[in-house]
Order: sequence, then C-alpha cells, then structure tokens
Amino acid sequence: MNKVLFGFTLLVLLSLPVAAALKPGEKAPSFSAPASLAGKEFHFSLEDALQKGPVVVYFYPSAFTKGCDLEAHTFAEQKDKFDAAGATIIGISADDITRLNAFSADPNYCAGKFPVASDTDRKIADSYDLTANSAKPGMKDVRGADINHDFIERVTFVIGTDHKIVATLSSKDDKLSADQHVYKALEIVQQRGSK
Repeated sequence: MNKVLFGFTLLVLLSLPVAAALKPGEKAPSFSAPASLAGKEFHFSLEDALQKGPVVVYFYPSAFTKGCDLEAHTFAEQKDKFDAAGATIIGISADDITRLNAFSADPNYCAGKFPVASDTDRKIADSYDLTANSAKPGMKDVRGADINHDFIERVTFVIGTDHKIVATLSSKDDKLSADQHVYKALEIVQQRGSK
C-alpha cells in the first residue's frame, strides 16, 4: 500500500507546473517599489520608465555578493551605452532599502549611475514567475554583514515600450554569467534601437 501511495504522490508532484520566468512576448507585470539611486531613496515605477523607452529589469540575489557586485559594476560601466539606446536600467533584489542605499552609492558597484529597487516581500519577483531561496543561517556579505533575506534568482528582462517582454536572460537556462547578462541586454536594446 505504501508503494502505491508513494507512486501516486510522485505522479502528482511531477504533473504540477514548474515556475519559470516569464517568456518573450508575454506582458510584463507593472510594478512600483521603493528604490535607491546614488544612496537616495525614491519610488520607481515601471509605467513611468516605459514612457521614456525600453526598460532592462534585472533581478539579482543580493547586494554585496560576488556575482551581484560584478553585475552591478558592469551595468554602471555600460550605463552611457544603455542611455544612448534610450533604455532605463532597474535592478531588483530582496535587499531592504538601507542595504540598497549603500549599494547604489558605492563606486565599486552601482556607482550612483542607475537605481536598484527593494522587493523584500518578493511580490515583484513572484509576478515575473521567479523563484527565491532562503539565505543560509549565518551567511555574510563581502562586508561581513549578515544576509537575512531571500535570494531571488538571477534573471534579466528586456521590456519594450508596448509592455511586452522582448528577451528573458537567465543564468540557469542560458548559462550566462552575471556580467554576460549586461552585455547581452545591451546588445538587445541596441539592436532594437537600430530597427
């Protein structure tokens, strides 16, 4: 009897849908969130940003961690090229706004060049069908500070002004490193601008 119950349970679990990031062509969910630019808090709205041009929305696990630091630094270095393509950049993590104020202002990371938004309750990440994992107890960032929030998976979305997702770049599915997310997103917005 236990084997039958186990088999049935396994069958049910295998038939459940697996969460996967939203795909190109799907409508990007609107969101607004507390954000920081150069250490100053403000309210970011996707709707407002899309009125100016395409938006690169990149989700990352945590500020002040190796891959995320590289990604933020690379976005900061390439910011002028995104501007030339008419694109806005917004980073999103489950970090609280205090951590993001420091991260956004630090010259080694965001360098005050683009905003990062706080999604502590993961509502934005959930709306984009992203997964999150809990930080391990005692986990520290590169500064030695405790990390006490969930890690949202690293996925970058390029969103067109029509609110449709143009591209979904995933470290897990596309095997992209943190900095490759930046270069691939830049290539996409530059190509769209030349059409």
